[in-house]
Amino acid sequence: MSEPVTFESLNLSPAILKAVEELGYKTPSEIQAQCIPLLLERKDVLGLAQTGTGKTAAFALPLLNNIDPSVKQPQILVLTPTRELAIQVAEAFEQYAKHTRGVEVLALYGGQSYSIQLSALRRGAQIIVATPGRLIDHINRGTIKFESLQALVLDEADEMLRMGFIDDVESIMEKTPREKQTCLFSATMPKQIQNISSKYMNEPEQVHISARNSTVSTVEQVFWNAHVHKNKAIVRFLEAEQYDGAIVFVRTRNDTVQLAELLEREGFSAAPLNGDMNQQARERTVDRLKNGLVDIVIATDVAARGLDVDRLSLVINYDIPQDSEAYVHRIGRTGRAGRTGKAILFVKHNERYLLKNIIRHTKSEIAQVDLPTAKVVEEKRIKALQDKLTIALENKDITFFNQVAANMAEKLELSTEDLAGALLCLAQQQSPIKVEEVKVQPRGERSERGDRRRNERGDRGGERSARERKPREPRERNSRSMGPMDTYRIEVGREHGVQVKNIVGAIANEADISSKFIGDIRLHDSHSTVQLPQNMPKDVLDHFQKVFICKRPMNMTLTQDQGPAAPRAERPSGDRGDKKRNFKDRGEKRGGPRKERRPVSFTAN
Repeated sequence: MSEPVTFESLNLSPAILKAVEELGYKTPSEIQAQCIPLLLERKDVLGLAQTGTGKTAAFALPLLNNIDPSVKQPQILVLTPTRELAIQVAEAFEQYAKHTRGVEVLALYGGQSYSIQLSALRRGAQIIVATPGRLIDHINRGTIKFESLQALVLDEADEMLRMGFIDDVESIMEKTPREKQTCLFSATMPKQIQNISSKYMNEPEQVHISARNSTVSTVEQVFWNAHVHKNKAIVRFLEAEQYDGAIVFVRTRNDTVQLAELLEREGFSAAPLNGDMNQQARERTVDRLKNGLVDIVIATDVAARGLDVDRLSLVINYDIPQDSEAYVHRIGRTGRAGRTGKAILFVKHNERYLLKNIIRHTKSEIAQVDLPTAKVVEEKRIKALQDKLTIALENKDITFFNQVAANMAEKLELSTEDLAGALLCLAQQQSPIKVEEVKVQPRGERSERGDRRRNERGDRGGERSARERKPREPRERNSRSMGPMDTYRIEVGREHGVQVKNIVGAIANEADISSKFIGDIRLHDSHSTVQLPQNMPKDVLDHFQKVFICKRPMNMTLTQDQGPAAPRAERPSGDRGDKKRNFKDRGEKRGGPRKERRPVSFTAN
């Protein structure tokens, strides 16, 4: 009988083993046990797995083990399809390298200041985790070099194909040294991914991990469509739900601190749990949770590894995980040993595809729930007050207070009911019983970060009131209700080799806009046009001047001769193929001048 695989048996450095132990890793997962020895031997690896659970450690631990900290040049490059995943992977590397002196990790993604990234590059980061678009920008600027590159990882390769980044990926790979280690991880193996494997990989070892499609059967799973600010929503849910202990999952370490502070201000007993905390601080937080001194922990995926607390009965996915196995691990914090639990998933509009992936891969039934109403929260608060009064009546002699109340009622000429109401009003000042209803107004994805301006009417996301428009019949599933659109010109066309998918991928990644909300794209010889939701913020438009597509700057500008266009799904099918007709022609054929456009906020929702 063969000995069980342990991290100690995988020949990792003592510094890495110490970090792994502190993170609570017990034994390697299947993909880790298979990939780590191969990568330590500097072999190319083709990993096939439907999920990413354990995948980051599977490539990060051995690649980190092989680098030379004294060389202040990029030695490991990881390409990811989204900025969220780039941040997650970079944070994981930082945790694994905690005790490896001289190692710097840098995440490169759109939306972050170039100055921050340039400063980190000058300091000599050895590990680069990047989205394709921003990395190409740095390559074109000459701000990143790959002379010392030892290993290249393509993470979520099939997702990069879906988002239109494969051409960019190939362009990047061509600029890296031929003599390097290459790792490719993908849930599926479409033809284009196979082509990349055969073209750029050297006799790769294939690791195929079967998906585990089961979730915790004792956990009730629901999702909420995040149509108001999530900070307001989580307060509502935590007040409305019945739980002993709760864990809230967020994406970044900073989020754990900020959300914990918010909940503390709202009267909850909350604490952060993240990888920046030393082992002693993490253990202290977990002990406080176990002992009931803290009721809620705000954690990242990495920090919550190995967390097993009996009193956890509620899991809130404040930020949706990027893969289904991470979701399984999250909700597995509750519903253990036959106990029941509940998991709530916050889903933004442009994250619905992630929800569908979770449902499909886990074969779960995840029902939609509404935001708890003010009435529900009020009832909870009244019930809590009643419970306190019951305890007081059972354990305290209130004879003295009865006499005081009777004297007050007589002097103030109040009825018993009025006196009780006045006293309740005073008592609830610190913890109000009455709750104001949250106005349900859809918000754009960027509005939660506070960088979207409201228009003069105070609308969000181009939403009009019911008085301004008639209700529409439900559309087909594939239709796109995007509201008014503006047409923009970009200085990249057919002669530069651009394709529609390149434009979609660049805009989606750099502006955090779901591809669903990118309208009609027209390719011309020397330029192209693209429709986007009306009134794009100036900072986003300015950013697009610096974005490269097919090695050329986008230089996006709002066209002056074209009014707002109808969304793609609302046009007759024949319009799409008529290349001779433009928006100006269409306006003239209708007759009369076009109506003045109403200001509407730019939204991706």
